Amino acid sequence: MEPIKISLKDYKLFGGGANGESYDCISDPDLMLKLYFPGKIQQPLDEMVLARKVYDMGIPTPEPGEYVVTEDGRYGIRFRRIPGKLSYSRATGDHPEKVEQYAQEFAQMCLKLHSVHVDTTQFENVKDRNLRLLEENPFFSMEQKDKLSKFIMDTPDEDTAIHGDLQFSNAIFAGDKRYFIDLGDFCYGNHLFDVGMVYLCTNLSSDEFIRETFHMPKTLAIRFWEHFVPAYFGAGTTVKEADEFIRPYAGLKTLIVERDTRCPMPEMRVALESILK
Repeated sequence: MEPIKISLKDYKLFGGGANGESYDCISDPDLMLKLYFPGKIQQPLDEMVLARKVYDMGIPTPEPGEYVVTEDGRYGIRFRRIPGKLSYSRATGDHPEKVEQYAQEFAQMCLKLHSVHVDTTQFENVKDRNLRLLEENPFFSMEQKDKLSKFIMDTPDEDTAIHGDLQFSNAIFAGDKRYFIDLGDFCYGNHLFDVGMVYLCTNLSSDEFIRETFHMPKTLAIRFWEHFVPAYFGAGTTVKEADEFIRPYAGLKTLIVERDTRCPMPEMRVALESILK
């Protein structure tokens, strides 16, 4: 697929992340641009194809547009904007008195997503993804890798949708409409791999990181999780019980973080103690 050439003169920077930057279109307020950092060519193309598949499945996500390249050689994707959108992390940070409402709404979105059966020939299995990341990781010993592999493989299989990066900043709403965004890691498999990211963002991350990334203190993020648990798992599941069986799945996210940072993350590995002991 050939990218469409565009000029950044018609775009205004409004945010950034681990892989690139986001821009608003000046001439067309209904357009936004996700532009990857220099050198990343295949990743935006893969994400655009994946985003289109997810959108065509009927999962609520902004409609993906075109694969583009800028004058300075950076590649990205144009999306149709959701006017007046607000992420669940930003909304919670701005209105902490509504933390229960927002956690429950986010939980309902997750439950619906995790009930969608997918064509498993079209997407990667979350187990395969984790095993691949584990094999490529240079910071775990062979004994540790064996234990982690067994844990991954022993998790029951499911053929349902997984966001892949289920942060509460990756769910947005505008009025009564709700959408998932940043679905570049979409796959299928057991929902616990997905919910592990929610726990990581609210409980395992540092207060400094949560304030900078999710616009709230860690104490509020933990309250979000405490309201999320009964809304997602049911009133019969206590927060303590949820913490215990979700922690290892949150710890597995260290495979992604260590890949990106190229250094071990001992503060995250603590969540893997029950597997590695």
